[in-house]
Amino acid sequence: MLVLGIETTCDETAAAVIERRQDGSGRILSNIVHSQIKDHAPFGGVVPEIAARAHVDVLDSLVTAAMQEAQIRYNQLGGVAAAAGPGLIGGVIVGLTTAKAIALVHDTPLLAINHLEAHALTPRLIAPLDFPYCLFLASGGHTQIVAVLGVGDYIRLGTTVDDAIGEAFDKVAKLLGLPYPGGPQVERAAANGDAGRFAFPRPMLGRADANFSLSGLKTAVRQEAERNRPLSAQDVNDLCAGFQAAVLDSTADRLRVGLASFRERFGAPTALVAAGGVAANRAIRAALEQVATQAGTALMLPPPELCTDNGAMIAWAGAERLALGLSDAMDAAPRARWKLDEHASVPAQFANTRANT
Repeated sequence: MLVLGIETTCDETAAAVIERRQDGSGRILSNIVHSQIKDHAPFGGVVPEIAARAHVDVLDSLVTAAMQEAQIRYNQLGGVAAAAGPGLIGGVIVGLTTAKAIALVHDTPLLAINHLEAHALTPRLIAPLDFPYCLFLASGGHTQIVAVLGVGDYIRLGTTVDDAIGEAFDKVAKLLGLPYPGGPQVERAAANGDAGRFAFPRPMLGRADANFSLSGLKTAVRQEAERNRPLSAQDVNDLCAGFQAAVLDSTADRLRVGLASFRERFGAPTALVAAGGVAANRAIRAALEQVATQAGTALMLPPPELCTDNGAMIAWAGAERLALGLSDAMDAAPRARWKLDEHASVPAQFANTRANT
């Protein structure tokens, strides 16, 4: 099964072709990502209107390049998948409309994919992984611990009550004057800082639920920055190091609670896996390794290029759904908001009984 995947939910325009074999394994034939960082850097963040226009400008050529690199023709595709949300609605419309056009012209099934589901299923593209497993999904817009019980069957065990981890990294970078995109800049600065210089709080530490909170930590960083202005380069490094250390401690604690909740409800997970752009942070990856080791759980970390937004993850989610006989009608709507657990309209035990989502 060959599937074309299109991703346009934020500031990356991406197209990819993957192959899903009969044994359930996957192979990436092409995976092309066009970043809009230069377009948004002058504004210190993503501007939705600029993002949507940029998707329009480059998506057709990216799809063509992905098909050429994969060395396949449109009539060989088993499906065309596009992220239908959640995300910036202008970009989502661009990608989904393009996928619908390709599917109509070539009489190919359409897959309108939940972007979060694509992250959740990505680990199964890179290596054998049985359900159920525990997912730590961390990005600029989402921070969740999710029980992945099957394709289309997800239960949220914990979530952020305010800022997502990636959002907090970006906001801290901005208040410290670091360039966009902020997350990688904070990570680099933290590597040269003293994490013990500032006494930052560890939000939600020790709570019985598996939820996250970052707004109070972000406020603490702002207050320390104001007390120490004008900031030297070392001040910035130390603030970033302290902030990142607090995030790591809080994340490790929340994951331990989430894994315990998973075991109580569903038994031992086959693995702890991570997805989303924050999972590309090396310090966070190291923290995840420690948590998994302490919990006696296998850890699966996709390569960094598959943690951030890309077309291969969208194509793979489409292939997983196609393998269950699922596809979408041409009136599938773009969605700015789309919770992963609300998408569980096709539980695993009923997956083969419905033709359409």
